[in-house]
This record gives sequence, C-alpha cells and structure tokens, in this order.
Amino acid sequence: MRFIRDIFAEKEAAGKPVVSFEFFPPKTDEGDRNLLEKQIPSLLTAKPDFCSVTYGAGGSTREKTLMIVDRIQREHQLTALAHLTCVNHTQAEFRALLEKFRALGCKNILALRGDPPGGSEFKAIPAGFEFSSELVAFIRAAGDFSIGVAGFPEGHIANKNGKHADWQHLKEKVDAGADFVLTQLFFDNADFFEFRDYVTGKLGVQIPIVPGIISILSAAQITRFTQLCGSKIPAPLRAKLDELDGQDEAAMAFGIEYATRQCEELLRADVPGLHFYTLNKAHSTVQVLKNLGLA
Repeated sequence: MRFIRDIFAEKEAAGKPVVSFEFFPPKTDEGDRNLLEKQIPSLLTAKPDFCSVTYGAGGSTREKTLMIVDRIQREHQLTALAHLTCVNHTQAEFRALLEKFRALGCKNILALRGDPPGGSEFKAIPAGFEFSSELVAFIRAAGDFSIGVAGFPEGHIANKNGKHADWQHLKEKVDAGADFVLTQLFFDNADFFEFRDYVTGKLGVQIPIVPGIISILSAAQITRFTQLCGSKIPAPLRAKLDELDGQDEAAMAFGIEYATRQCEELLRADVPGLHFYTLNKAHSTVQVLKNLGLA
C-alpha cells in the first residue's frame, strides 16, 4: 500500500485532484456485509485514490475499524487511512496499535483528538494525550506512517475561543508532523476559502488541505448530522431542506446537485482533492463524481 503523502504529490504533479471516501464501521453483522459486499464495491467503480475508516467515540469500533481497513487493502488493493483518537488510550496502547497497523500493512493514520462516548466532556487519561498534536508527534516518532489531521473551516464545535484559535491548533498539528489535512464537512464554500487563506497565508501551512463534502441524503438526516458535528446549514439551503422534508428521494437528488455545484467551485479554486463523507452509501457520491467527470 502507498503512503497518502505520495499520492498527493503524484496527483499534484499530474494536475489532478485526489479523490477519497470515508466509511464508518457498521453496528451489525448485516451492516458489515452491506458495506463490504455491496457499498464499497459500488463506490470503488469511481476509482478513488484512498479511503478512510472512522474509529467511533472513545475507540468503540477499534477492532472493526482494523478489520475493514485490512479487507479494503487485501481484497480491493486500495490504500486505506485508519482513524486513531486520543480518547481512553495510553501511550503503551498507542504503541501496540501502531504495531497492529504495521502488521496489516496500513501505512496511513488520521490522528484525531476524538469524541468521548456519550457526549461527555473530553478529559485526557493518565499516560494519554490531551491534544491531537501530541498524538501526531508520537506517530511521527514511530516512523513509517503518513499522517493526516482534521481541519475545521467553521472552527471545532468544542472550541469556545473562536475559529482563529482553533485554526492555530491546526498549525500545531502540522508542525508536529502532519502530511495532509481533511476538513470537516461544510456547505458554504466561503467558509472553506476563508479557512484555507488564513492557515496558508497567515499561519504558513503548506501541506494539502482537502475539503470535506457530503451529498445530502435526507433533510432529517443532515439536520441531525450537522447538529453533532457543528457545521452550519446556510439559510437558503435550510429553506430548501424544509421544503423537501419527508421527500427523501427528492432530497437525495437535490443533494447530488448541490454537492456537484459545490465541488465544481472548489475545483476551480485549485483544491488538491475532494474527501467525501459517504455515510456508507454509494449512489450519491458516485453520481457526484460522474457529474464532475472524475468517476
């Protein structure tokens, strides 16, 4: 498997965007089968450059994350990015996990502070890490990994000091050894452009900063999702979603169109790639990429 930092360098040299997908570990065996046997093969028809697999609150899906990463790489020969969070892990446990990643041939890690289970307040445990920048530095010292980190165009929902303070934390993660940034989803490209201009211009961040995109599946679902992650829904979009409430098929078609237009503008602004939050569903993401001529 390849280092993701090398994928970005190769695509930049070729003048092409990197396309990546994110999956989450299902909660049931049936969900596992649907993801691994149906949704992932369908998504791979779009030929992404890599995919990422989330970790669950408090590391609750750790073993399943490793299983999905392993199967994606072995069965589909696609580079996978394993999420890793600071929550409820000691440095000794991190060291053991990194050895597991190596044994599976996983060369890429998304280093995150992470969310505690049950929505509780984050607290570092003894011999653990309080900040994701500490985890980045730990992984970098271990060697042999390409490291991604998260960026938040609207500021992190838990940061009470404002988005500029949050963006400074991104700079700290980059200085600790990060190779690339994947952002939280957003619906107003102006938020991304402000974020990118600030961290590249004022803070001097020079690694790839990749916008996170989601294609809306239903009005109710995206409302719940944004409440959890802190992303805002602009007023015109909110009005359209209210109009489509309860009409999931129409909302999905609108979501594909909205995401397509959003990505077109981002690509014109020379973003290094597009990272799609698939919600473990293939149709909308594949259709957006077909619309863009990238599938």
